[in-house]
Amino acid sequence: MKRAVLGLLVVLSLSQGLSFAQRKGCDELKSEIAAKLDAKGVKNYTLTITALSDVKEKDTVVGSCDGGTKKIVYTRA
Repeated sequence: MKRAVLGLLVVLSLSQGLSFAQRKGCDELKSEIAAKLDAKGVKNYTLTITALSDVKEKDTVVGSCDGGTKKIVYTRA
């Protein structure tokens, strides 16, 4: 299960890197990522919108929004 979640997170991160031309709102992107995680059966997680400067090395970043100024961080509860 852990590998599946990690694989999904990597795919989501890579897919976000391909769409630099589009600026997506953080709430919209967070909802899309949550829907994908829910569809995969992932439970007990939190997605947090964080300023780029507040992202820590240990954080699992699953998305970038507002033109790269903010990141969406995945936390397993």
